[in-house]
This record gives sequence, C-alpha cells and structure tokens, in this order.
Amino acid sequence: MQNALRSICIVGGGTAGWMAATLLSNVLRGSGIKLTLVESADIASIGVGESTVPSIMDFIQASQINLKDLIQATSASFKLGIRFADWSVPGEEFFHPFGRTGKDINGFDFYQAWLKSLADGQDSNWLDYSPAATMAEQQRFMLRPQHPNNWVQASYAHALHLDAIQLARFLRQLCLTRGVNRIEATVKEVIVDQRSFIQSLTLDDGSNLSSDFFIDCTGFKGLLIEQALQVGYQDWSHYLPCNRAVTIQTENQAPPVPYTVATARQAGWSWAIPLQHRTGNGYVYASQFCSDEEAKDTLLSTVTGKVLNQPSVIPFVTGKRNKLWQQNCLALGLAGGFLEPLESTAIHLVYKTLVHFIQHFPDRDFDQEVQDGFNLKIDQDYQEIRDFIILHYCTSKRQDSALWRWCKDMPVPETLASKIALFKQRGQIPHSSGQFFSSDSWYAILEGMKIRPNKYHPLLDAFNRQDLARLLDENRQQIRAEVQKMPSHHDYLQTHCPAR
Repeated sequence: MQNALRSICIVGGGTAGWMAATLLSNVLRGSGIKLTLVESADIASIGVGESTVPSIMDFIQASQINLKDLIQATSASFKLGIRFADWSVPGEEFFHPFGRTGKDINGFDFYQAWLKSLADGQDSNWLDYSPAATMAEQQRFMLRPQHPNNWVQASYAHALHLDAIQLARFLRQLCLTRGVNRIEATVKEVIVDQRSFIQSLTLDDGSNLSSDFFIDCTGFKGLLIEQALQVGYQDWSHYLPCNRAVTIQTENQAPPVPYTVATARQAGWSWAIPLQHRTGNGYVYASQFCSDEEAKDTLLSTVTGKVLNQPSVIPFVTGKRNKLWQQNCLALGLAGGFLEPLESTAIHLVYKTLVHFIQHFPDRDFDQEVQDGFNLKIDQDYQEIRDFIILHYCTSKRQDSALWRWCKDMPVPETLASKIALFKQRGQIPHSSGQFFSSDSWYAILEGMKIRPNKYHPLLDAFNRQDLARLLDENRQQIRAEVQKMPSHHDYLQTHCPAR
C-alpha cells in the first residue's frame, strides 16, 4: 500500500543544494525517484561554511565520496579543533579539541577523575589529556587508523577546512555522473495549490517544473519555505546580537595549521581558516556596536598576508524557520536557519537535517506525524547548537567594550542555564542521545573560561591518590609518545593529498 514519491526537486545549488543532491543520489539509488536540481547562473553562492566539524567525515562516507579526491579538489586542510583567543579576557586563549579527552577510569568520567586529582594537589592541564589538542599544539596529523591499536588513536577526531565554492563544484560534477538532472534557470514563481502544497515552479524560460517534493536551498530569502509557504521565523538575536559578517581571503604566510582560530574582538569575533592555497578570514559583529566600515577596518588591520579580494559584507538574522519541513517542502542550509559560525556548524546542520529527513522519509501521503517528528528533532539540534554558542558569550569575563558589557547580563535560555548550574555544582553535563556536542566539548569551553565546579563526584574519594596520579601521568605520556610518531600536518598533506 506504499504511495512512494516519484520525484524530488532541489531549488538552489551552492553547498547545501549539492550536498543534498550528493547524499540523496546515493541513498535513493535504485528507488526510481527522479532527482532534479535547479540553480541560477545569476545567483552567487555566499561561500561561507569553510570550516567544518567531524560529521563532515560521516557525510563523505555516507555519500561514497573519495576523500583524497575531495581534499585535492577543494584545497582542503585538516582540522583538529578551534583555538579561541581573547574570549575569557584579552591575552588568554584556550582550545576546543575534537574527540575524547582522557580515558574513563573505573567507569567514572575522566573529567571527574581529573577534578579529584586537582583536589589531591596534582597540577595538570585538562588539555594535556586530549590527543587532538596535543596534535594541534605540535601541528602533527595523520588520519585515524580504521582499526586503532590503542586508546589514543581511537580518541581523536578531525574535520576539514575547505573551499566552499570548490566543494559545490566538486559535488555538482559528482552528481552529474550519478544521473542527477541539473537545470540552469531562475525560479520566477512558486505555484501553491489549495492544500498549501507546492505544485510547481515557473522558470525564467516560461516553462513549468512539477515535482512531488521540493527542497529549498535558496539561502536567506527562503523562496519556497518562507515566501511561498510563509512558515515564519524564530528570531534569536535577543540571545545572539551579532547580525553581520565581513569576509576576505588572504595569501598563506606559512603552511596551514590543523585548527581554526576564533579571536574575540570589540564588537564580535574574527575567524581565520587556513586552506592549502589561501586563508579565509571574517569578522562577525553586532551592527548596534560596530559599523560596516569599522568592521572592515578591524578585519583588514588584523589579517596577515596579501589580501586577495574585496571585503564582502553579509547581513543575517540568527534563528530558524518555525518549521523546516512544511507539507511537501524541506528547508535546508541558510533557507532553514542561521547560527553564527563560531563552532563551524553550518555544514553539520545541512548534513544532520538530511539525515533526519532520510529517517523520516515521506511518501505522497505526507503524514503529519512524520513531519512533526522531523521538526521536533531538528528543533532540538538547532537549540543545542544555539545554547553552546551562547555559552561562549555568557561566560566571558570581558568588560572592555559595549558588546562584552552587554554579555555580562545577557538573557540565557533555561535549557542552558540549568546545564551551567549543574556543572558549577557537580562538574556534570546532562547528555541525551542524539546530541552533537559531547560533555568533553562543554568541559573544554567552561575550563577555557575558567569556570570550575564546586565539587567532584563523591565516590571518587574511594580512589587511591597515588594510583590516580600514576594513571593520569601514564595517560599523558601515552598521548605524547603516540603524537611524536606522527608526521607534521604540512608533510601529511603534501605526501597524501596536495591541492591540485
């Protein structure tokens, strides 16, 4: 009694559109569902999202993409985490590494054991027990073995820095070889029927394009999900006031480092994303505290290397659509929502939205319960990332500018406030299935912001002080020994996947 879809139309190319086409062309293979992508030659991709998180590797695997080919085509470098400079107070920095930090001891979370060691008088740095942080510090890298020989090799994770424009081109070429139908045209009108379903699109050549399902990848304007279906938008700028970004590209002054740099500024923060062939730079700022010209001047005065293009200003409103899936339309990427790229989650949200969509894949009955289940899941994902980004602001001790003074008493969602309260009391982060940021990620930011719990887990008092100190020291030595065997990040890139 299946009433299967016969066709899906993706409207808009760019990173989101071609990621959707790539993953779906693999997942739908053999289903008979026709996949079409409409993109306009006149509409340029914004080209942000050049820094990713480890789920990019899941996307690559799920889409059956050759990793070496993608790295070479997009001038990619590897990423082990994010270095945060001047966030707690000016002049100090910390690192948010990917993967695990430490090895759990007798069933207890490693962070709790480390807190106990500090109370015992030990003096060690939390990041001493992170393989990814140690690799980043020494600028070393190797892909994690498929079958790790030890806990150190099994504990680190990595992502990619890549050229978003080149990524879209690479995925487009791959999709064309897989039979995705590409139409170069501009959508002039979206035809909606009496049930508020999208019926067809009128293109600029006068033709009509019908489909059973539509994926909106038209960026901030949300041509289908908002202009046609009017689902509405949740504005989160009362939590996150940054609403503009200025971007430029510069020549590399040195081999690319295996991490993104995020530096707090007077009215926001700037990024540096090192690719093999250049560095991507940007300044995210709040227009109520900084003009566009001031932002451009700040960015240009803080970058290194020859500037390769003119500064480009991108306005945005932090938040998400009230529904990312409405009737026979799914909003993806910027069409679905936007969270400032502080933790590099833009491409992750594209992939995660697609994963939820595939898990809730519809037929032509478009059961409401299926849509509701999807929308609930993606709401939780957006809210989790929103709260994690707010954490960087609400815990800062900076008071040197209007933005940071605003942050001192900024509104905080109850979902975040309760997490911070529990952490301060017991050093624990509540975690549920499906959440993206691990407890170790929360510990990294809170430790970097110098927020330390009042207590550790009371049962850790049963641990022998000398035995615990010995175990922690062994952990640290194992990490150092393993990382010392690895090649430099630059040598690994040049040996295995140099940019074309």
